[in-house]
Amino acid sequence: QVQLVESGGDLVQAGGSLRLSCAASGLTFSSHPGGWFRQAPGKEREFVAAIAWNTYITYYADSVKGRFTISRDNAKNTVYLQMNSLKPEDTAVYYCAADDRFSSAQGMTNRGARIKYWGQGTQVTVSS
Repeated sequence: QVQLVESGGDLVQAGGSLRLSCAASGLTFSSHPGGWFRQAPGKEREFVAAIAWNTYITYYADSVKGRFTISRDNAKNTVYLQMNSLKPEDTAVYYCAADDRFSSAQGMTNRGARIKYWGQGTQVTVSS
């Protein structure tokens, strides 16, 4: 059974930082592109960041460029999202995702992309 388990969500003040973790079981994360998405109340789920399985090239939504950093630790089978300079508009449930083995991380950036594996989400709330 594949499981992606997010942790690290919290209530923080604007300008603060959080690091989200996504620990995978039932798959070897090193051969899958990984990513983070978020969904705010009343809005559709949107892409946040992705990282390739081979080149480690990263992709970011324009709204988080320069503030968020996605990384991976294959030895720990974990993908991270470091979030700095948080804004109230970053408030959302954040979901970890993994796509098909050896597939393109860039494909995760497309609206309507059908991602194969999802975590249950972790709440991030940023107060003003």
